[in-house]
Amino acid sequence: MTSILGISAFYHDSAACILIDGQIVAAAQEERFTRKKHDPNYPYNAIEFVLNYSNLKLSDVDKIVFFEKPFLKFERLLETYVAFAPRGFLSFSKAMPLWIKEKLFQKNFLFNKLKTHDKNFKSDDNIFFSDHHLSHAASAFFPSPFEEAIVLTADGVGEWATTTVAIGCLNNLEIKKEIHFPHSLGLLYSAFTYYTGFKVNSGEYKLMGLAPYGNPIFVDKIKKLIDIKEDGTFRLDQSFFNYATGLTMTNQKFNNLFGNLPRDPIKNKITQFHMDIAASIQNVTEEIMIKIANALRKEFKIKNLCLAGGVALNCVANGKILKEKIFDNIWIQPAAGDAGGSLGAALALWHVEYGNKRKINPNDSMKGSYLGPEFSQEIIEKQLKLEGAKFETFEYEELIEKTSEFLISGSAIGWFQGKMEFGPRALGGRSILGDPRSEKMQKNLNLKVKFRESFRPFAPSILKEDLSKWFDLDAESPYMLLVTDISKDKKIEMTEEEHKLFGIEKLNIKRSKIPAVTHVDYTARIQTVDKNTNHIYYDLISKFKEKTGCPVLVNTSFNIRGEPIVNTPIEAFNCFMGTDLDYLVIGNCILDKKKQNQSLRKDYRKNFELD
Repeated sequence: MTSILGISAFYHDSAACILIDGQIVAAAQEERFTRKKHDPNYPYNAIEFVLNYSNLKLSDVDKIVFFEKPFLKFERLLETYVAFAPRGFLSFSKAMPLWIKEKLFQKNFLFNKLKTHDKNFKSDDNIFFSDHHLSHAASAFFPSPFEEAIVLTADGVGEWATTTVAIGCLNNLEIKKEIHFPHSLGLLYSAFTYYTGFKVNSGEYKLMGLAPYGNPIFVDKIKKLIDIKEDGTFRLDQSFFNYATGLTMTNQKFNNLFGNLPRDPIKNKITQFHMDIAASIQNVTEEIMIKIANALRKEFKIKNLCLAGGVALNCVANGKILKEKIFDNIWIQPAAGDAGGSLGAALALWHVEYGNKRKINPNDSMKGSYLGPEFSQEIIEKQLKLEGAKFETFEYEELIEKTSEFLISGSAIGWFQGKMEFGPRALGGRSILGDPRSEKMQKNLNLKVKFRESFRPFAPSILKEDLSKWFDLDAESPYMLLVTDISKDKKIEMTEEEHKLFGIEKLNIKRSKIPAVTHVDYTARIQTVDKNTNHIYYDLISKFKEKTGCPVLVNTSFNIRGEPIVNTPIEAFNCFMGTDLDYLVIGNCILDKKKQNQSLRKDYRKNFELD
């Protein structure tokens, strides 16, 4: 038995995973334990979890691998500062002390951190470092259901690379092409995230969600920033940006081009201008991704595509690539960002470095991405009692029956079952659920439960076998990473008056038979639910369908704005009591808000930084 511990850390979304004989056993992000969203620190708790889950001590682990190479990253920083001197001195002076103290000597730093898990861990000979983009590519190809695939990775920046193309075949994976820093699609998108007043490395999905409210009228201006070739390769005009050398993403020349300063999220509301900016950068991102995909299919003549890196979380662009039918099949790593790098580094070591054969699963090898902690009924009841919760326990069939009735009555439900998901999406393990037929559900969940912007869309979870009847999609989407249109027969066409509305005014128009999960452009971010990967969630949706004829539920992550997805029963109870959720269904327990001690109600939003 060979065990490999994969680690990603020190930028954002730190995480850890364990492979045993090449099989994915457990994986988790550090944020779920520390309750600090996108926690970049050494993932002590995530490592403890994967070790304990695997019944291993650190001294029992055969190999430990980190997801990138610090020396190459340091080289990039130094060369960038030299190239842009003297402009970069301020950020250089801020970055260097940490590099000289810790990051440059990361093997020694890691060794000292690892020793805190196990005093018998005595040698750093089994600590390895993977290339950042190879880690991403490996996380996408090796768990995929394909023998052979093109692997496209796009993110902010790794060591030098920002966009890479690799070819995977069986247990081989080789990077063939690279675009290097400072030319980065991820950083371009993040620059507009910053400009529209959202948090970089956190708010990109808000920009994507805002885009359908706007018109892409700034595309020509964006193309003054970026030179896009016919094959999708690109170069950014650095005179508009500050990210290579400064402490902000954009500069005054950028502001002058678009005619506004960056939005202050506290002082300034989102306007039609910001919606149009969002629509424009989304349009350009999609154009680049489609051009790259077309060029790769023509050049390599391989029918399968795998995607990873932060840009692969842009599920609208993913859906457009799929719709263009450039590739026969697409598979996207559910933890496509840096968290998934921990998994990819371990898989690259096992397959590429040591040449071990792949066991290809016809679905994929991610186990539905349910790779995190789970809690027994005994522990759930013990934790709830400690919190003073009032609950009833039910047999399985009755639990499903009652929960479906709550949903039909319009209740918002906290749903906590089985293993926690790995990656940014709640997939029916740690979810908030609602009735998609309700016209009020989206607004109520955003404002009364999530405490976030009203424009934010929700995803539909649908039984896999019912997908084509409700959505224009002929591929499974188990990880909520594809956006597609609602089926024509489920749409409600807008009136002439409704067509005249602008921006957020569009929010309250009923667009389909499932308005709570239909975005303003008649699209939805799909999760297909399979009985084999999450039978409890599947059974709940099936019961809801049996009673209503609708095989869909609203699914959003179980947390409030700024908080990581809940991990433990206590966190689930805190979120339940800190919001307007009506019921909490956790293990075999059902909690009714009306029956709880009202002195336990809390406003714990100040515990979390807004995202």
